[in-house]
This record gives sequence, structure tokens and C-alpha cells, in this order.
Amino acid sequence: MEKFADIKYERPDVPKLRKEYRACIEKLKNAGSFEEADAAVGGMERVVDRISTLLAIASIRHGMNTKDTFYAAEKRFFDRFVPRQAMLLKKGTEALLNCRFRKELEEKYGTLMFKNAESQLKFLKPSAVLPMIAENRLVNEYFKVTAQCSVEFRGEACTARELNRHMQSTDREERREAYGAYAKLSEEVSPKLEEIYGKLLKVRTGLAKKLGFKSYIDFAYRNLQRYDYGPDDVARFRETVRDTVVPVCDRLYREQAERLGIDKIRFYDEYIAFPDGNAVPEGTPEDLCEKARLMYEDLSPETGEFFNFMTKYGLFDLSARKNKIAGAFTDMMPEYKAPFIFSSFNKTAGDVLVLTHEAGHAFELYHASRCLPHSDLTRSTNEIGEIHSMAMELFTYPYMEYFFGDSADRFRFSHLCEALASLADTVAVDEFQHRVYENPDSTPSDWRKFWRQIEKKYMPWRDYGGNGFFESGGFWTRTLHVFACPFYYIEYALAQIDAFYLYRKAEEGGDAWGDYLKLCSMGGKYGYFETLEKSGLPNPLKPETVKDAVAFVEKQIAELEKKI
Repeated sequence: MEKFADIKYERPDVPKLRKEYRACIEKLKNAGSFEEADAAVGGMERVVDRISTLLAIASIRHGMNTKDTFYAAEKRFFDRFVPRQAMLLKKGTEALLNCRFRKELEEKYGTLMFKNAESQLKFLKPSAVLPMIAENRLVNEYFKVTAQCSVEFRGEACTARELNRHMQSTDREERREAYGAYAKLSEEVSPKLEEIYGKLLKVRTGLAKKLGFKSYIDFAYRNLQRYDYGPDDVARFRETVRDTVVPVCDRLYREQAERLGIDKIRFYDEYIAFPDGNAVPEGTPEDLCEKARLMYEDLSPETGEFFNFMTKYGLFDLSARKNKIAGAFTDMMPEYKAPFIFSSFNKTAGDVLVLTHEAGHAFELYHASRCLPHSDLTRSTNEIGEIHSMAMELFTYPYMEYFFGDSADRFRFSHLCEALASLADTVAVDEFQHRVYENPDSTPSDWRKFWRQIEKKYMPWRDYGGNGFFESGGFWTRTLHVFACPFYYIEYALAQIDAFYLYRKAEEGGDAWGDYLKLCSMGGKYGYFETLEKSGLPNPLKPETVKDAVAFVEKQIAELEKKI
């Protein structure tokens, strides 16, 4: 493999790949032995891996610079190309499900792969092609709009992410000004984002109806392969968070106000934990990566091998730049069994969280791709996938002195408080999406009302200091997932609870790392509940699971507070 920057990209040879895929379908249909059937499945996988790898390269390079016209064109090509392959993929899926050696294939690959294949048939229809292309175009437009957003702050053009650093200043006036700039930026771009979202709402609702679903909510749950739970289970989980987590967070924010010496936490105070400043990592992005390399080499042989691979092949893009898309994510190039970590560092503790959270995703992809016999199995269910990332944040706690020096305990304290608060935010976003798609004819005015009502329910401490735009409910537009991957959000809260359990086991001297490695090794071979059971993790949808996890984290926060 070459370094990522040197990998040659070329648009996929569509006729050739289609021909290869059709040939594999015929081999699978006519297989006279399990070995022949397995070889045909492998051939189909190689074609899909080729397309997926080229798509990942094009998407990453487009994200690096949305003004690059070549990769912008390639991204538009894939936005049209991928949905148009639906019928060919359907034939491959049908051949897999009808194969006379299906039982033997299931023994090798696991039943979830076949359950997913059966589910996919519901989506692989000609009527879905144009709506999917339209959705891709709108999501791409969202990323382009947000990538080009900036606002002047104290003579400097800042993105929303760059303003976060100023909202962590020890100077409250600077925080307030940065918040004002953030509110201005949000309000200025909101008409365009609301226009995009309105179109997405219409397209997605129409797509669900074309495919025979009662609502887009039903479509989304099936599309996200949520076989073990439904909207009612999630609604009960949200109420558990409201009853169990929200009171704790409310108390923690009152205590934060006391530490800061202010009467009440305003929005621009939420991100500053100590009057003399938050823990800030020391060094350039390159320095932080080198510290991460040392950390992962010490953590385990597996993580050391992984991070050295990432470093050797330049599988990061971490510097903030104009025209770079917002957000942090991990992508995968299956042909190379190579993950890629993408972010924009802003000189806050969030930079270290990228090197732990996204590295958790990337490590699982790296490790599972070398343990499992099919690239489809590399990715676990979304709920399990977020355990990989959130548990990695906690497993690396013993190494935080590498990044924060004497402020490491401050980081750990703030991170645990933020992890609890994130549960409230996550369920709020989830309920907002349910409310919107339950009312597909709703308007931007309705969306703001929905958000403000829900926000007050789960985040009663939130005070926007009289800002009219945010007080009216405009803050909902800041969530990327609402636009780009609807309903993929509650997974973060479910996973956080189980990550807390792994953290507790590690603190109590158990083999938490062994459990984690087992979890990563299983990839997506099993369903959500089955994977939890096999890895010894509790079901976070049960109220007692949430209560036990939160009680432990409360205790850890109290112990850290004594130390600092």
C-alpha cells in the first residue's frame, strides 16, 4: 500500500465491474459445492470493495477541499452511481439468499449477514433510485454550505468549530462575544439549511412511501438494521435518561457555576469547567499524533500495530482549513483494509478526543478486517460501533498526562461530566427527529418550536442569554446527523452506557481490554443484543442498566473533583 496522498485515484470502470459482478452471480447460482459458492461470494465482495475503496478516496479528498472541482465532480458521480446499482445488487442479494449452500455460508459468515440481505431487498427497487440520488445531492449541498461558513471574530475569519476554542476562554466577555458570533453565523446560514432540510424531509418521506413503509420512521429503523428494538423502546430509554441523568447533569452545572463564580450557567459558559481554564493539549497536530503513537504502543500490541500502520501510510487529516467539511469521522478503504481518520483540530481537548474516539472506530475496522472472512462483517451494528469509540476514550485515561501534563485529572473530570451531559443532548436530538418525521408537513417554524420544547425537557439548564434566534429553537441546525444520517444518533447514548460498564470493569481490575478486543473481533457477525451477550455487556435499554452506570460515573466524578 502507498501513502494515502500517493494513492492513484481513477473513476471506476463501470461496464467492467458490472460484467465481473454478473459473472459472480452466475457462478453463485450454478455452484456445485460450498467451495465454489464461497469463491463466488468472494468475487462479488471484491467488486464491491473496489467501488467502496474508490468512493472512500473520492469522498475524503472532496472533504479535504470542497473547492476542488475534480473531486467535487467525482463525489457527484458516486451520488448518482451508487443508487443506480440497486437492481444489480438485488440480483446478487437474491442469489446469495437462494444459494443451495446457504446453510454452510451462514456457518462461515454468520446469520446477520443474511438477515441484512433479506432486509435490503425491501430497499433495492427501481422506485428508490431517483429519491436516493436526490437525497445524496441534498446532503452533499449541506456539506458544501457548512464547509464554506465562517464569521468574523476579533478581526479573524472563524468557522463554527474554531469559535469553540474562544467559548472556552477564561475571559467571560470573550466567551460571550464568541457565542454572539456563533449565533450570528448560525442565524445567517439557517434559511439555507432549513431549505435543504425541508427538501430532505419531503424526499425521505416520499421514498418511504414508495417502498411501502407507513412512515419514514419505520423506513429508518429498518434501514439502520434495528432488529432488536423499536421506537417504543427508544421512547422509554429517553424517559429513563430524563429521570436518571438529567437531574445529575443539572446539579453538575449548578456546581460548575459555583466554581466559575457566576450566578448561573449561560450557554457560553457550558464549555468552560474551571475559572483558570480547561485542560488544553500541548503541541501541534503532529506532536499529538506522536504522543498518541506512544500511548497506543503501550496500551496493547494490537493498538500499537494499528496506530503505526495509520502513521506509516498517512491515514489522517487533522488540520483545520477553509473549505474543509465540518465534523470528525472515520472512513474505510476495504481493498487496503485501511481506515482513515478525518477531523479539524482546534487546540482544545476535543483534539485528543478525536485521537481516542475516532481511533476506536478505526482500530475496530483495522482489527476486524484482519479477523473476519468478509468485508461486510468488518462493520458492526451502529450501536456496537459506538461502544468501540467511546470505550477507547475511557481506556486511554491512564495516558492523558501525555497530552495534558498536570491538567490530566481536569480533563478526565470534564470529560466524564460532558459524557453524562451528552446523553441528554442525544435523546433530545432523537426525540426531535421522531417529532419531525411524525409531522412530515411541518415547517421551519414548527421545527424550532419542536426543538425548544424538547430542549427544555432534557436540558433545563440551557440558557441562551436572551439571544432571539436560539431562544426560538434555532439550535437544532447544528447537528450534522439530522441532515446527513437521520436517526443515527440514539446509538451514541446506548453505547455510552456500555462504555461506562467497560470503564468500571477496568477500574475494578477486571479484564476489560480482553472484553473490548473480543468485541472488536466479532465485528458485525452477530446482531446487537447477541453481540452484547457474547461480550458480557448489559442491555442499555433496561432502566437498571442506566441507573447503575450513572451511579458509578457520579462516584468517579466526585473522586476526581477531590483530586483537583
